[in-house]
Amino acid sequence: MTYITTPIFYVNAQPHLGHAYSTIVADTYSRYRRLCGDEVRFQTGTDEHGDKIVQAAEKTDVSPKEYVDQISRMFREAWPPLSIEPDNFIRTTDADHMKTVQQILQKVYDQDDIYFSEYSGHYCKGCERFLTEKELVDGKCPDHLTAPEVISEQNYFFRMSKYQQWLIDHIKENPEFITPERYRNEVLSFLKEPLEDLCISRPTSRLTWGIPLPFDDRFVTYVWFDALINYLSGLGYPDGENYSRFWKDAEHIIAKDILKPHAIYWPTMLRSMGVAPYKKLHVHGYWNVGETKMSKSLGNVVRPTEMVEEYGADTVRYFLLRDMSFGLDSGFSSESVVSRQNSDLANDLGNLFSRSLTMVMKFAKGKVPGAAEPEQIDQELKGAVIAMLAEYRQEMDNFSFNKALSAIWKVISLANKYIVENAPWELAKDTEKTDRLSTVFYYLLETLRLISLTLQPVIPTTSEKMRLALGIDQKPDLTDQATWGLLESGTVIHPPKALFPRIDKGKKKTKEQHPTQKKKKQKEAEDDNLLSFDEFKKVDLRVAEIVAAEKIKKSDRLLKLTVKAPEERTIVAGIAEFYSPEEAVGKQVIIAANLKPAKLMGVTSHGMVLAVKDKGKLHLSAVSDVVTPGSKVS
Repeated sequence: MTYITTPIFYVNAQPHLGHAYSTIVADTYSRYRRLCGDEVRFQTGTDEHGDKIVQAAEKTDVSPKEYVDQISRMFREAWPPLSIEPDNFIRTTDADHMKTVQQILQKVYDQDDIYFSEYSGHYCKGCERFLTEKELVDGKCPDHLTAPEVISEQNYFFRMSKYQQWLIDHIKENPEFITPERYRNEVLSFLKEPLEDLCISRPTSRLTWGIPLPFDDRFVTYVWFDALINYLSGLGYPDGENYSRFWKDAEHIIAKDILKPHAIYWPTMLRSMGVAPYKKLHVHGYWNVGETKMSKSLGNVVRPTEMVEEYGADTVRYFLLRDMSFGLDSGFSSESVVSRQNSDLANDLGNLFSRSLTMVMKFAKGKVPGAAEPEQIDQELKGAVIAMLAEYRQEMDNFSFNKALSAIWKVISLANKYIVENAPWELAKDTEKTDRLSTVFYYLLETLRLISLTLQPVIPTTSEKMRLALGIDQKPDLTDQATWGLLESGTVIHPPKALFPRIDKGKKKTKEQHPTQKKKKQKEAEDDNLLSFDEFKKVDLRVAEIVAAEKIKKSDRLLKLTVKAPEERTIVAGIAEFYSPEEAVGKQVIIAANLKPAKLMGVTSHGMVLAVKDKGKLHLSAVSDVVTPGSKVS
């Protein structure tokens, strides 16, 4: 059993990338646990009471209820385009939730864990709570960078201090209660100081938009005492079947700005209620734009809907999980997203999948061949895949999504190298090597099957495309299918279109040309580039690796190559008569790197590939050993 939750997001503003990250992590983990055979319940939702809601509603000239309905709908509608599939979406304005909050308040009040008193302190409107002197930085809230107001008023308080020692003992006895460890240590450090009791109400003279206290209708519930209870009310606490089945396996995902409420308020509330604490609290860092945390309060937000429209759901999911080490902060930029799509998804995964299946279609009649006796290079690929499966499970269990993906990409890189070293297009020319060719294809396809299985939680749409193309129609299951050799020979494959298109951010539309001009340009484009000897002496020769290749329309000679040298660049090369795109990818070649850009058939070429013509055949230049892309030729 697994019960995974996001925070319920505060609806004083629209969803942003920080919300999306928390929810993608929860969705990925829920998919992973299902892949492992667990029964899973995944919950998200919206937090809809408090001062900031009233203020936001007033600015838009609508009632608080109308306002929260609008924004909550935006959150609900933001998740399907990102392939996020929660089992439950809860709102704190739901009647069942409000009823459960009042029942819990009454229970805690009846056992004398809630009392009435007067309090004066530093109140941050952004956090909607009183801050201690220790929490302030230069007299300001560290999250909202504003000075809090000093407020004195009568309110109800929860005897949180009563449970301080119990909480310290529980955290120390359960090392995985708060992860990563840095946040566990942060909470224990905070608990070294005496814990103050928690103000849990607001007078209706100041705020009416909230859940009334059942024992005093002059007050409404403080937002955290309301919001945190969603994790129970969403399971039907106290008598619901889901509560009895799932609560003992509850795991919460939060950002570090709400660590204190979840690591201190919530466990002590549960202790007072007589409910066992949640199983784990997973805490992630911030997404920064420049040097500043991404935040709706600071106005430097990135909208997930806009990212999906520009890059697609799977690219967004992959980027967020690959670029953030869970628990640490990470930086966001459009350039980083494009780099991940072009390099990892289009070049590495996309080209491996495309050229593998294209060669099987061409040389194996579009069916999975049977494998003959494997050679050492085959066993090495198989061993790497099996090792990856073990590492993948360990890192996914630990919420180290970036490390799990890194392990998968090591295998992708190895598989690309496996193609180059085995050269199936050469094996296909020798009728005595039919068994060897079949073995190479089987090991490639079986590697791709297991890659598609491990990618299902992260990029589910692409994973499904891969599985269907490989002729796999079973529901993915890590328990039964993470074994080498399950792909049956004779299975018909169905190559899809490119999994991920490359993004050329600098590409601009050109003016339409007259047909005679086009013909002239085409002729010019296919002419050989000529250099004088003096110019040639200035040429910067480097070793480059071809990471992507495609034919150029209306030309039989030209291929558009993407090479690493070590930066990525596009080179147009007249090699299409001798090398297919699949044969070119993975090869190391020598390029002239500092030529002026030249436009060939509408594609700008940033360099030239060196080759040798012999007996009517073209041979790409190379060095005798594999070297680092970008190495200078001297």
